[in-house]
Amino acid sequence: MDLRVGGQVQYVDYLGNVTRFAVELVNTGHADELTADSAEMLSQHGIARPGREELAPLVGLIQEALQQLVDQAPPKAVERLLDLHPPQLRLSDHDGAGVPHIHFAPDNSPAAPWIGRTVAATLAHLATRDPGLTLGRCAADGCPRFFVDQSRNRTRRFCGNSCASRTTVAAYRARAAGR
Repeated sequence: MDLRVGGQVQYVDYLGNVTRFAVELVNTGHADELTADSAEMLSQHGIARPGREELAPLVGLIQEALQQLVDQAPPKAVERLLDLHPPQLRLSDHDGAGVPHIHFAPDNSPAAPWIGRTVAATLAHLATRDPGLTLGRCAADGCPRFFVDQSRNRTRRFCGNSCASRTTVAAYRARAAGR
């Protein structure tokens, strides 16, 4: 996945990658079966895949933070994440582009602190309502999943095609039953 323009990482794409990683952790509750992009992000930064026990308290707090951001409630959980896992800003040029970009935690750190620092700083950006990223919760009945919407018009409503299709089919059947 190359998100560089002119050889430089676009910051909103970096924030989007970390936000998608946070959403993935919350939606699955663990890091056992990460997407290729999330696994690559950990690998690029020298982070071992964390175990469920190590990650459980952090996942709960990240979930609370995502919930508050989606509901546009005061981001108290983001503040707690920042207090518990204060970012340690570093410049990095690990991608070989020759132009450094900002990381929120040192590479080759233990997994939970690295994830905590990186996600805390990223969600702090989202709390400021950065226009490049939109966080949402699936509109399908009974689906608790979150998603990142970076579409042009920011109108995404579902976590994926299966929830969108299920909702469309249910609406069609309800209309057909009412005829």
